[in-house]
Amino acid sequence: MSSASASAPSTSSSAPTAADLLDFVRRTAADTELIDSLPLDPEGRTWVRLEGPGGSEAWLIGWPPGTGTGWHDHAESQGAFTTARGTLTENSLTVRLPSGGWKTLELADGVDRERRLPAGEGRAFGQHHVHEVLNESGETHAVSVHAYYPPLPLIRRFSRSGAVLRLEQVERPEDWQ
Repeated sequence: MSSASASAPSTSSSAPTAADLLDFVRRTAADTELIDSLPLDPEGRTWVRLEGPGGSEAWLIGWPPGTGTGWHDHAESQGAFTTARGTLTENSLTVRLPSGGWKTLELADGVDRERRLPAGEGRAFGQHHVHEVLNESGETHAVSVHAYYPPLPLIRRFSRSGAVLRLEQVERPEDWQ
């Protein structure tokens, strides 16, 4: 994996809503010059940090064929992402997890959702949203734009086996910046 830094214009000085974040990632994903500037690596995801609206954290991310995030959440942050190139798949859970005090949970039936997001499509989500994002293509890189507010305090990573979700790791900003 590799990273770099860039800026996109900020849109607001007040705390952005999930709708503001979605508007930002959609507009940024339509900036073909910015999207084309992202270095792509055939082996791993690449990313560039962007200036998001109202003090949000934003990222431009490149996804080689067959890559994904694994199951994770964004703690207390709300967010949005839009696919700028290619198609991404988001698998998510329609359940709010406890904020702490657990290592393993058994999920009820019917909590899984799958969403395919071709170029130009995205979504916003609230706090504690648990999902994984995948580029299932065997040949094509995907590129996406993500924004979070407040800036990510941590990411919890999970493994999943059937209905069992297990907390595996807690990452802090210093782990990915």
